[in-house]
Amino acid sequence: MTSDTDRSVPLFVDLDGTLIKTDLLAESALALVKQAPWMIFVMGIWLLRGKAHLKARIAERVSLESDTLPLQNEFVAYLRAQHASGRAIHLATASDACLAQPVADRLGIFQSVLCSDGKSNLRSEVKLAAILKITDGSPFDYAGNARTDFPIWASARQAIVVNPGSSVAHGARQRAEVTQVFDDRPPLWRIWLKQMRLHQWMKNLLIGVPLLTSHAFNTNNLMAVALAFIAFGLVASATYMLNDLLDLASDRRHPRKCRRPFAAGNLGIVPGCIGMALLLLGGLLLAASLSLWFLLALLSYLALTLSYSLYFKTYVLIDVLLLALLYTVRIIAGAIVINVDISSWLLAFSMFTFLSLALVKRGAELVTMEKLEREGAKGRDYQLSDAQAISSMGISAGYLAVLVLALYVDSPAVSGHYSHPRLLWLLCPLMLYWTSRLWIKTSRGEMHDDPLVFSLRDRGSWIVFVAMAIVTLIAI
Repeated sequence: MTSDTDRSVPLFVDLDGTLIKTDLLAESALALVKQAPWMIFVMGIWLLRGKAHLKARIAERVSLESDTLPLQNEFVAYLRAQHASGRAIHLATASDACLAQPVADRLGIFQSVLCSDGKSNLRSEVKLAAILKITDGSPFDYAGNARTDFPIWASARQAIVVNPGSSVAHGARQRAEVTQVFDDRPPLWRIWLKQMRLHQWMKNLLIGVPLLTSHAFNTNNLMAVALAFIAFGLVASATYMLNDLLDLASDRRHPRKCRRPFAAGNLGIVPGCIGMALLLLGGLLLAASLSLWFLLALLSYLALTLSYSLYFKTYVLIDVLLLALLYTVRIIAGAIVINVDISSWLLAFSMFTFLSLALVKRGAELVTMEKLEREGAKGRDYQLSDAQAISSMGISAGYLAVLVLALYVDSPAVSGHYSHPRLLWLLCPLMLYWTSRLWIKTSRGEMHDDPLVFSLRDRGSWIVFVAMAIVTLIAI
């Protein structure tokens, strides 16, 4: 219950990191760089004239989907209850008016909006002065989340702390009476592990495929493959982070991707970019310690990934071909790191297999969009009418991979590596079953956004994988 005293005291609410679990300056700057990457240099010039000027110039050029920005839901529920009791609530933010006003309009609970105006950056003492001008010296409460809020809390009657940074809650208690603390974020280590997508590192097991097919088992090769696996994993995690940053708008409208750390607001854009740079640097340094050629292979993978994320992901079919190529590059890199030749059989098999998997990914997205009654996948050049063609191409690619496998089993190249090569024919029906199963699951809407994640969780897929491994071991 809100007391009569509380109702008579206005509540001023910070926006970035408090009302919403993200920062509008970082979001808008990212959106502008996505539109025109060269604008990052122009923003540096704008910053020379002050942060308020920077915010205003960016806000003039971009618009954010304010209805999808992640809210601190527990805190918003508290604000709605306060508003319903008749309490005056004001939004006080350092964000520019062009970006802050739509967020305020979305909630409809604020009596006024105090914000930066292109000349004055409304933060810390400047924000306090604006608040005191409205209250005319009367008591007020303030809700914030950062160290820059300390001067305001020091002058407030009571403090509300939301998703505080390190030591912020303690600092607020030293300066004011803290009545509420809202924090719905998971532990930081869990956020980073989720963002790095360690389960996606399973794709890097493809680096070990040339080791298996060439039967070049020794300690040095095993160690080299293990280090290559880690190097690819670090770089891949960095690229996943970049992809998530570029896909913020579409991810927030997706029923599952909206829970990703960036989209949900649990990981800030600035710390995320710093972490991304460190992961990338670590992976490249580790690759350089293995060999120059392996480093070049990893840089090729990085270049393909960046071209996909920044440009080609919006082009129909080109995106799936690039995804398939990214899988194949891992196999090529695995051959380079142990210095063995890679067969044309393996390259052909991998291209058809991974093209089928990439098309599964797009097919699953279209099924999801159909359930949501949307015309197509946001940020992709696919429409619901493409679903049948995608399915036909994907199934065909999967079956072509099985055909390549069958031709390989019947080739003279097999007899030199296997004692019982005819047993390898059993791999063909197993592969046919697995490919068909993936596409049936996709058409039913039971496929995960990533077929690899689905396969790791799918009992039927594990049975096929184990059976294929047993057949191969017996054939050796």
